[in-house]
Amino acid sequence: MDKVFHEAGTRGSSQLDWLDSKHSFSFADYYCPERIHFGALRVINDDVVKAGMGFGTHSHQNMEIISIPLKGALKHKDSAGHSELIKVNDVQVMTAGKGIMHSEYNASETEDVHFLQVWIIPEKEGLEPGYDQRSFPDVNENGELQLLVAPKSSQHNALKINQNAYVFRAKVTSGNTLEYTINGNANGVYVFVLNGELTVDGEILRPRDGIGVNGVNSLEIMGIVNSEFLIFEVPMH
Repeated sequence: MDKVFHEAGTRGSSQLDWLDSKHSFSFADYYCPERIHFGALRVINDDVVKAGMGFGTHSHQNMEIISIPLKGALKHKDSAGHSELIKVNDVQVMTAGKGIMHSEYNASETEDVHFLQVWIIPEKEGLEPGYDQRSFPDVNENGELQLLVAPKSSQHNALKINQNAYVFRAKVTSGNTLEYTINGNANGVYVFVLNGELTVDGEILRPRDGIGVNGVNSLEIMGIVNSEFLIFEVPMH
């Protein structure tokens, strides 16, 4: 079994007058050779954007991009003609493929927007660009896994991306345990804590801590207090 542990306070950062961004993996001016990626999981950016501000039109290629608002709402526009509002409990997926231009702005003129930007390396390059989003109900607290994103080849009722990867959201209550079973033999699992305090494989994790585990068939997650977290299952090679 291989394991990596990323404490929240060790993340990289980008500080602009309109943006406060924390990087779990190397991104922009933050570079750490031990934190380039976890398998196909390339980016987890924890972004706070000030009112009325945002990311102007820019391009991406050959990446599966997932946006998860935690507070507020985002205005999305792209070169494929999509113009959408993304709110709390919505999840957005975008296939950059052979090239797409897009912008993401805070939809509010008075309050900050807080969201996670996640990049997953696709199974192949040069794909046609694509876009989808969906609203998911707030996850309950009985330890049930809520599947947000799944492979296009799967039959799961979730947003689809071009990789054998899964994204789950879950809550676990104090003293209770959730056991996660891995879907793919070549996959590893990265757990990212949104709030609370829990243990994964004996390690204590607090808000915005992340732990990646490879070479196991299942993972035990126990709540020290009531906690909410994301699970990213991704190919390791």
